[in-house]
Amino acid sequence: MTENFQSGFANIFGAPNAGKSTLLNALLGEHLVITSHKVQTTRHRILGIMTQPDYQIVFSDTPGVIDPKYKLHEKMMGYVKSALEDADVAILVHDITKPAEDFVEICSHLKLTVPVILLLNKIDRISDPSVLEEHIATYKKLFPNWDVQEVSAKKGTNIEKVVPLILKSLPKCPPYYPDDNISDRSERFFVSELIREQIFAQFEEEIPYHAAVIIQSFEEKPNVCIIRAEIIVSRETQKVILLGKAGAMIKQLGINSRLAIEEFLQKKVHLELFVKVRPKWRDNETYLREYGYN
Repeated sequence: MTENFQSGFANIFGAPNAGKSTLLNALLGEHLVITSHKVQTTRHRILGIMTQPDYQIVFSDTPGVIDPKYKLHEKMMGYVKSALEDADVAILVHDITKPAEDFVEICSHLKLTVPVILLLNKIDRISDPSVLEEHIATYKKLFPNWDVQEVSAKKGTNIEKVVPLILKSLPKCPPYYPDDNISDRSERFFVSELIREQIFAQFEEEIPYHAAVIIQSFEEKPNVCIIRAEIIVSRETQKVILLGKAGAMIKQLGINSRLAIEEFLQKKVHLELFVKVRPKWRDNETYLREYGYN
């Protein structure tokens, strides 16, 4: 380790569906956090760790900034608050196709006291270069003291420009984590998230937002990993939808989830899924603690 080694927290904030999780995956070159076109996919604060010979950047993916309607939402905004408190650099992600007023409103909820990088995401959705330049100029005028960079996290456009911007403000200090760590979360956590990602992909309406996934058992054997997971929903009607006619929907969910988990764990998986109804779990402090929302 050199005496000029840099290490610190670059925490990611923004509105729901701005592309924060896609950005983190693009920066790390790993499908670390789940993504969806639906809002409020991210519920936790998830660390992604990038270690190189001269620096270590600890990224935090955070839930989208919202006005809480349930205790679950309050927990999610608690993760945002904690990420604001320990950030060395704040990365703000904004969907460039959305009005600037929306972003200004988001910023009003964030009390930023550290260097800020504004990433104008989803530039692949703007085909006219002159329109794109107008948008970029607007944000540079609004926030003259910030580094403003246009990117497409989905396409990978300009992603290589983000790390040098972070290193401009990252302090000189030893690494926080061993150099082989990519996250602070366990395999069990990521397995539950992969199942939840498949719920977002397979089901519409309220199902993804009322569903929590709990790993009840995780047994690693030489040739297979045996996983038993519970899907928690709020109402009996949601359980019926999840199961589907003659269990067809839960069977397909199991297949899709197993394939995703096998790719993540790089080994064969035997997955068992069960559905449990717990009314109003999103507003129940005991359930939220049980499900890992501390």
